[in-house]
Amino acid sequence: MEDLNDLYATAKDEFEIAAEETEKKTVYAADDREAAVDALKMLQEAFQKALKETSPEVSKEIQGRVGPRIRELENAVKAMEEMAMAD
Repeated sequence: MEDLNDLYATAKDEFEIAAEETEKKTVYAADDREAAVDALKMLQEAFQKALKETSPEVSKEIQGRVGPRIRELENAVKAMEEMAMAD
C-alpha cells in the first residue's frame, strides 16, 4: 500500500507540473505530459499487480482506498491531453 501511495504522489506531482506547463503552453509541456502519462501507467500497473497478488480482503481495501484516486487522476490526465490537442 505504501508503494502505491508513493507512486500516486509521484504521478500526481508529474500531472500538476504537466498541467501547469500545458496551460502556459511552454516548450516543456509535451515532455511533461509524457512524463505524467508514464507515471500514471506505472501507478496503474502497480495497482493491478497489487490487486492480483493480495488476499481478497486486502485487494478490496486497496481498491477502495486507491482506486478512486487513480480514476480521478486518469480523468485529469485525459482532460489535460484533450486540452493540449485543442491548441
